[in-house]
Amino acid sequence: MKTLKLFTVIAFTAVLGFTSCQSEENTEVGTNPNANSATSTTASNYERAAMNDGSDDDFLDGNACTELLFPLTATVNGQQITLLSKLDLAVVLEIMGQFNDDSDAVTFNFPISVRASNYTEATINSQSEFDALKQECEDAEAQGKDAISCIQIDFPVTMLTYDISLEQTGSLVIQSEQQLYTFMTGLQSDELFSVNYPINATLSSGTTVQITSDAEFQSAISDCVQVEDEKEEAANLASEVEVVLSNSKFKVESFITAGVDTANDYADWSIEFTNDLKVVAKNTVNATLGEISGTYGVSSETEAFVNIDFANNTAVSALGNDWVVSAYSNTLITLKSKIDASITLTFKKI
Repeated sequence: MKTLKLFTVIAFTAVLGFTSCQSEENTEVGTNPNANSATSTTASNYERAAMNDGSDDDFLDGNACTELLFPLTATVNGQQITLLSKLDLAVVLEIMGQFNDDSDAVTFNFPISVRASNYTEATINSQSEFDALKQECEDAEAQGKDAISCIQIDFPVTMLTYDISLEQTGSLVIQSEQQLYTFMTGLQSDELFSVNYPINATLSSGTTVQITSDAEFQSAISDCVQVEDEKEEAANLASEVEVVLSNSKFKVESFITAGVDTANDYADWSIEFTNDLKVVAKNTVNATLGEISGTYGVSSETEAFVNIDFANNTAVSALGNDWVVSAYSNTLITLKSKIDASITLTFKKI
């Protein structure tokens, strides 16, 4: 799942209105040596932050450039479903989440409609057109034309405008991302602007920050993009760990609590992770002890997690925990407790 929105080459046609006011109404009347041009880093930052976010449905279309528009019909893992709104995306996730060792397959019933990063809407009539649009995203990302969705500007925001002599020509009160995008992409070579700071923004973590300069906006972007990169790496790691676990049996190689390795307590037990998120412990020496069933899940934030849940008061209850993935290979997975890093558990594939 990507958190970056990408700019596409579809022509921008939306016509938006701005609320404008005369320069004499603004306290910033006069010259501004810090005004920015259309090709400045600040202009790029605000343009990218204002692009339409098409990343929420990436698990369905695999395309962060575009937002799917409803209604649409698709076949997901062999099941045909009609999606009437974003709420129906939960149905897709449910189908995809039934098994964790399959390759999810999505086929759209064309035509479908999409909204691009620059807010234009287009009709896609075939798989080849859809693939071409996806390729545009990959090309744009490779060229550094990716948009930023980890920071959301809190509107309204006032932009002060200047001529090339740095004399203020007016101001614009901008009420939305789409208006901001239009303003930034509409700047001419003889037009300059500055942001009437301070402004507030909300990061993808939910944290609200106050920004008082172009440099602080750049810093906020750098910080949140780094976190988003960490999240993407963790998500990839979680996917790989899930593949190692699914449909495999393990033994407890080590289980260190309070500095003591208690792996011998589990020497007679095998731990099997099924492909439908169940975990089954079996005693390989005494069959009369039967099976102990539980559940597991693999998730991620900026780290990859494995949650194991066995019922209380069983021989393997202590293995249940919210674990952080420390290391893994095709045969070995090392975990540490999310709450207490001194508690570690290592599974070795049988």
